[in-house]
Amino acid sequence: MKEKNGLSSLEILLSVSRELATSLDLHTVLERVLSLSTANMGAENASLIVLDSKGNPIDAAILADGTVLPTTVEGMQDVIQSGLAGWVIRNHKLALVNDTTQDERWLPHPPPGQTAPIGKSALCIPVIAHDRLVGVLTIVQSSTNFFNEEQVALQKAITEIAGIAIYNAELYQDVESAHQRYYGLFEESIDPIFVTDMQGKILEANEQASHFTGFDHISLLKMNITDLHNPVLEKTGFLFERIPADGAVTYEASLQKGLEETIPIEVHVSQIIIAKNVNLQWIFKDIQEQKKVDQLRDDLSAMLYHDLRSPLANIISSLDIMGGMLPLNESDSLKSVFEVAKRSSERMQRMIDGLLDINRLESGQQIANKQLVSVNDIISEAVEGIQPAAHNKEIVILPELPAESLKITIDADMIRRVLINLIENAIKFSPNGSTIRVGTQEKDKNVEIWVDDEGSGIPDNTKEMIFEKFIRLKQNSPTKGLGLGLAFCKLAVRAHGGKIWVENIPQGGSRFIFTVPLHL
Repeated sequence: MKEKNGLSSLEILLSVSRELATSLDLHTVLERVLSLSTANMGAENASLIVLDSKGNPIDAAILADGTVLPTTVEGMQDVIQSGLAGWVIRNHKLALVNDTTQDERWLPHPPPGQTAPIGKSALCIPVIAHDRLVGVLTIVQSSTNFFNEEQVALQKAITEIAGIAIYNAELYQDVESAHQRYYGLFEESIDPIFVTDMQGKILEANEQASHFTGFDHISLLKMNITDLHNPVLEKTGFLFERIPADGAVTYEASLQKGLEETIPIEVHVSQIIIAKNVNLQWIFKDIQEQKKVDQLRDDLSAMLYHDLRSPLANIISSLDIMGGMLPLNESDSLKSVFEVAKRSSERMQRMIDGLLDINRLESGQQIANKQLVSVNDIISEAVEGIQPAAHNKEIVILPELPAESLKITIDADMIRRVLINLIENAIKFSPNGSTIRVGTQEKDKNVEIWVDDEGSGIPDNTKEMIFEKFIRLKQNSPTKGLGLGLAFCKLAVRAHGGKIWVENIPQGGSRFIFTVPLHL
C-alpha cells in the first residue's frame, strides 16, 4: 500500500522510528511526534500530553498550522479530566470523531467572534509503552469525515513507536535528574566523599575530599582508597566482598594525612550503581573532636570512680565492724536493715569496680591478677552473693555443676562479677517464682559457662546491641540502669580470650553464655 508522497506504510514507520531515535530530550520528542503525525496524516492541529505513572500530566506540546505553541502542564489539567482526551485516558481506548459537533465528548473552543461550532474531525489515541499509559495524542482536521481506516491504522503504529520514544525520554530525564541531585549532594557535602571501583581505585572525589586529605583532585584519581586508610577487613572483606548491595558498612579508622599526621575518622561505605556499573561510595567523617570529648569524659569518669571508691570502702569496712558488734539477741528488723545496707554497698562497690574495669580494658590494659581457680567455686560464690536478690522475687537459682570442677586461669574477682551481672540481669527480667539455672561444661578447649532464665527472651535484632555501653536490655522495663553491666561482661570476657553471646531458649527465656580458655 502506498501512502503520502508515494511512500509505503513500512517506509513511513521506519522513517518515524529513525527520526524519534535521534533525541532523548522529552520535549523535543513530543514536538517531533506531533510534526511527524500531522505531516503523515495531512492534518492541521495536534496535541500530545505526557502522563506520569499516577496519571498526572508532566509535559505537553501543541502544534497548530505547523507551529509549536507555548503551553503549560497546568493548562492541560482540564483537558485530561474532561473532553475527548479525558475519555481516552479513562478508558485506554482510541476515539475517532468524524464530526465534533455530533459528539458530546468534544469540548469546543471557538475562536473569538465565532458563535456557532464548526464540525471537525478528531482522532485521539492513548500512547502506551510497556503496558503503561504514558500519554494521549490528539490530531484534529478542520473538515469532517477526514480520517479513513488506513490513516487510523498507520497513526496507531506511529503512536506505538512514539510511546517507546516518550518512555525512553522519560527514563533518561529521570536518570539525568537523579544524577544532578546526586552530583549536587556530592559536591555540596561537608564530608569527604570518594567513589571507587570494586577494587578500591578512586574514580571520583568531591572538593571536600581534597581539602580534607591534602591531595589535589588529580592526585586522588591516581590513588586507591587503601592509600588513604586501612579498611577494617572484618567489616569490608579483603576484596570488599562483605560490603552489602543494600545498606552500609561503618567502622573507625585513621586517615593518613601527609607523612606523619594521622586523623581518626569514621568510615561509611556502601555500593552504588553508576551507568549500570557497581561502584563503592566512601564517606569519611572527621571524629577528632569527638575523640577528644570521649577522652575527657573517660578521664573524668575514671577520676570520679576512684574518688568514690575510697569513701565506699570506708562504709563497707564500718558496716563489717558494726555487724560484729550487733548483739545476738538484736531484733530481726534491725538485722534486716543492716543486711540491706551491706548488700547495697557491696553492689555499689561491684558497679564502681566494673566501671573502672571498663575504663581500664578499653584503654588496652592487660589483666594482671590472674590465678588458677576452680570454676565450681567461682559459680558457687557468685550464686551465694546474689541469693538475697533472688529471694525477694521468690526465684530459685539452681547451679548445675560437674562433679569434678574444671580449672581456669583468670582474674577471679572479675569473672565472679561477670557471673553476678548475668545472674542479676536474669533476676530482673524473670517473673516471680521462676527458676534460674547456672551451669558449666568443657567444650572445644574452653570452659563454657551459662545462665538460663525464664523471661521473655531477647529480640534477634538486639542480641549484639545489648553488649554495647549505654544500651538497656529492655527499653520498656521498669528497672533502671545505665546499660553498662553487659558491656563490662563483654570486655572482661574478651580480655580473658573468650567470647560472650545470648541465645533464646525454645521453651521460653534466654541463655547468656561465655567462654574462657581451659587451663591445661
